[in-house]
Amino acid sequence: MNLIKKLNGKTQRFLIFAILSITLGSCFSRWIMTESELKQHYRDRLSKPLFHMVENDSLKLHYVTFGADTAQPVLFIHGAPGSWDGYLNMLDDSALQHNYHLISVDRPGYGKSQKKPKKRVYSLAEQANAISLALRSNHSGKKAIVVGRSYGAPVAAELAALYPQLVKKVILLSPAIDPDTEKFWWFSKYGKLFIVRWFLPERMNTATDEKYAHVAELKKLKSDWAKIRSEVTVMCGGKDWIVDTSNFSFAKKVLAGKNARFVFIPESGHLISASHPDLVKKEIYGIEELNESLGN
Repeated sequence: MNLIKKLNGKTQRFLIFAILSITLGSCFSRWIMTESELKQHYRDRLSKPLFHMVENDSLKLHYVTFGADTAQPVLFIHGAPGSWDGYLNMLDDSALQHNYHLISVDRPGYGKSQKKPKKRVYSLAEQANAISLALRSNHSGKKAIVVGRSYGAPVAAELAALYPQLVKKVILLSPAIDPDTEKFWWFSKYGKLFIVRWFLPERMNTATDEKYAHVAELKKLKSDWAKIRSEVTVMCGGKDWIVDTSNFSFAKKVLAGKNARFVFIPESGHLISASHPDLVKKEIYGIEELNESLGN
């Protein structure tokens, strides 16, 4: 710190922002796997992901699949920042691979789903429209089970609202859906500064852009909750410090009168699919399917 004090004002600010950027990047790096880490993860595994890319003039969508494409699809939508591998423990589950066609996407703007020139932010409707194309890889003729976590939850809800013919059930994990309780962190404003963005991974910058557009998008979504015809399960953790637990009450309000189930897990944090995978898998199977898979 004494060395920094000896520098001129402009250099001081540059170093402070650089340190802040590196610190923020390090905080989220544990949630992000590199290409080499993924290769190492699947090196000795029998079941490996199949990689797909859909691209046209307006979008680029990257996703991976596991299991037979003639089985019912389960579509996973990650939060922010994130990518398809955010559900790795679910995707690697042999029972799920045996019973379902697992599809996990890079949301538009994240991972390999980045169209150049890069768009600043994608609306919920644009994301839902793009992600719906991943379901074309499935040939079962069955409606999908869609799992959305955190910022991926409103995308999953929008997908169900826009494409009721494609979605049987939506599972919302730690959903960030209430525009009135959107959390902004002390460092959020710094993520908009060019010098900070220059040091951060691209997906972190995408998450910042999405953060500041999220409230307006959630307000638009308010009118679309009524369009959802599928089953819905909402799961929230009592120790979630990332998404306010008031979102659980908001979900009950917007889904009133629908075929909805609400699961509150007092001891869980934000990453329910990691801390309570069995509960999520039970919601994917459903009671009838679970009994059938167990031979009951």
